[in-house]
Amino acid sequence: MYKTILMAGVLAGLGSSALAHATLEQSQAIAGKTTKITLRVPHGCDGQATHTVRVALPDGFYAAKPMPKAGWSLKTETGAYAQPYNNHGTVMTEGLRSVQWRDGHLEDGWYDEFILRGVVGPEVEAGSVLYFKAVQDCADGSVDWTDTSGSHDVPNPAPGLVVVAGESHQSHSGHSSGHGSGHDSDHGDAGHKDGHDHNHEAARTVTVGALEIKGGFARATLPNQPVGGGFFTVTNTGEADDRLLSVATDVSPRGEIHEMSMDDSVMKMRKLEDGLVIAAGETVVLKPGGYHLMFMELTQPLVKGEVLPVTLTFETAGAVVVPLAIKAPNARGSDNHSSHDGH
Repeated sequence: MYKTILMAGVLAGLGSSALAHATLEQSQAIAGKTTKITLRVPHGCDGQATHTVRVALPDGFYAAKPMPKAGWSLKTETGAYAQPYNNHGTVMTEGLRSVQWRDGHLEDGWYDEFILRGVVGPEVEAGSVLYFKAVQDCADGSVDWTDTSGSHDVPNPAPGLVVVAGESHQSHSGHSSGHGSGHDSDHGDAGHKDGHDHNHEAARTVTVGALEIKGGFARATLPNQPVGGGFFTVTNTGEADDRLLSVATDVSPRGEIHEMSMDDSVMKMRKLEDGLVIAAGETVVLKPGGYHLMFMELTQPLVKGEVLPVTLTFETAGAVVVPLAIKAPNARGSDNHSSHDGH
């Protein structure tokens, strides 16, 4: 049901043949969790102002609610889901399927955002892309962003986000716990970011092609710290070498692959411009003081107890989303042991 596309970050966006693409603010979401969807529209259509923005909700996204917008009227349409969902003990067979923000005014030279929330179904396969088809209506026509091929070469790509695997028990609930309290889904997973659930998620082994990735973690950052570090272990079970080419994450505009090594008794760090080779039959460990990921110019702090999804792109295996459990600022491994050596 869900199309799996291996691509770096999948910053699938609303395209424009005339001006810059628009995007979803979010590029990733966790299966079984509530997520906010922010559609960013940076212009009108061909010089005209936009008066209506329409968004169709994909299968696998349920219990959705739109955010009202000042100066715009809100119209919604409901319909049947492709399959029923258990929302805190209540079986949902239908719900919101499309949203329209109408009677507004977005000049061609203006920018605006349109927001809604919903739950990604726990059955949605990790690596799948959920596309939110959108259309801008103007006085003399409309511009659609509805192509779901995943190609960046088409003039009208639909905005989409990559689904990250949730926890095994999420198959019984739309959230990270099986409480049948009847609370509205907008409560999301608040109160469940207790570290235990996140550690369980990041402790799993992620497989892409012949590669097995496990033990992913990142170090929490200190106030105003501009960079962060990520680590994991990858084993190549295949018969041919592969190469880690790039890393991407929502919290950093530039992810890099680095190596720390001794040079004349001095520890030096360098960026691996050609990536990191994962030899056939070998295991490579990214750890403090050795190979590691760097997240440059952080847009928000890395908070202990949360999870940082990162997209790793390999030369042969392709791209895969790996959850990194955020540990203490001086953690040495995914088991949260710490050291005094810093980073």
